[in-house]
Amino acid sequence: MARIKVEDIVDHLDREFRKALENTLEEHFPNENFDARDVFRTFKRKIRRKCNTWENVPDRFVED
Repeated sequence: MARIKVEDIVDHLDREFRKALENTLEEHFPNENFDARDVFRTFKRKIRRKCNTWENVPDRFVED
């Protein structure tokens, strides 16, 4: 098993994850207004609460 530092991965892919979350919200709630950055900050906070700092993932999901 490989270990990943979840929050650092989310930070590294910040732009991509934020845009994907924004697109998802727009698709599911087309008539709602929201601040994508604020929603993403909440999302990251929830990740910190739900995940350990380091999480084990199967080796097949990690490539050197």
